[in-house]
Amino acid sequence: MTLTPTRGPDVRVRRLTTTLYGYAFLDDFVLLYPVYALLFSDTGLTVWQISSLFALWSVTGVLLEVPSGAWADAVSRRTLLWLGPLFTAAGFALWVLLPSYGAFAVGFVLWGVGGALGSGALEALVHDELERLDAADRYTRVMGRARAAGLVAVMAAMGLAGPVLAWGGHAAVGAASVLVCLLTAATATRFPEHRSPDAGHGGWAATLRAGLAEARADRSVRGALLLVPAVSAVWGALDEYTPLLVRDTGVADGTVPFLLLLIWAGATAGSLLAGEGERLGTTGLAALLAGAGLALAAGSVAGTPAGLVLVALAFGGFQAATVLADARLQRRIEATGRATLTSVAGLGTELATVAVFGGYTVIASGSAHSTAFAVFAVPYLVTAVLLLAGLRARAARARP
Repeated sequence: MTLTPTRGPDVRVRRLTTTLYGYAFLDDFVLLYPVYALLFSDTGLTVWQISSLFALWSVTGVLLEVPSGAWADAVSRRTLLWLGPLFTAAGFALWVLLPSYGAFAVGFVLWGVGGALGSGALEALVHDELERLDAADRYTRVMGRARAAGLVAVMAAMGLAGPVLAWGGHAAVGAASVLVCLLTAATATRFPEHRSPDAGHGGWAATLRAGLAEARADRSVRGALLLVPAVSAVWGALDEYTPLLVRDTGVADGTVPFLLLLIWAGATAGSLLAGEGERLGTTGLAALLAGAGLALAAGSVAGTPAGLVLVALAFGGFQAATVLADARLQRRIEATGRATLTSVAGLGTELATVAVFGGYTVIASGSAHSTAFAVFAVPYLVTAVLLLAGLRARAARARP
């Protein structure tokens, strides 16, 4: 008699993670990322116009972040994950077919919509599917590897954008980016999803109210929500200024990309090691943040290429802490409002990032970029102290 093998949990976990890693890689493997500013400039846009496009992009994300998360809880999360890249593809197509300020503005709105649809939905889907397979304890390691896949994709796009641009111009880069978005959408359709949407219980508005009520009622959820932007916003904003920090070390402009790859490699290593960092607990997370903050300050103030090794280590620590903060949040919230509250954390990150941009502009206007980087190491030391204070307070409440 021949027995037909059944699809065990490990096989289904493998299908989920393989799809996730492919999706994460393709989602960031966009050749337009390193060169779209050149497209805007070549079209004749002024610096003010380019800055207004970035602002429009940010505002779109802020306005849609939380509603899209509630929608992901009310309907199919998988649907939003394949729908989002299609909006982004449409935006990129507009850029290369009708290069003008108006087309760029509409494209950024479409890109913002696409990003908002996936924010919260991806983390919620992965966590719930792992939990269904009794593998929720793998979430941190899985998401760390997914973030690493995205970082590798960014580095690969940086390496390929130049040759493709030289070969076929902005049209070739744009066509490749649209194609990758379509592949991302196709990959998203392979995600398993076994939850029952909550649309029959009042729709997304009711889901949003329920998720926010959970945050108000549970102190641990509120703390986890605040930790996500506290960990991820500062270094996420500083990343935009790393080329300026690298150039201020005195290296030639042609050397800057190679040293940027060093910093990205540090962040990638942090993603891959995040699963091991889950054993650290609250005290270990505080130590990780404090150590990374001190490394950032020392490495940036050094003002030498060798000091960038410390900056790379700091970014690795921040990336690992970002994954750990997300996992901490997922453990504390209920499945029904998971995408909603994850999007609330994302909104906090967006707002905090904008604040960091403003603060960095003020500091760097009168000081060196290294000084601004060192100043923004301080929030991580403060967060580490607050984590330890919260741990002691919980221990005091637990005493008889």
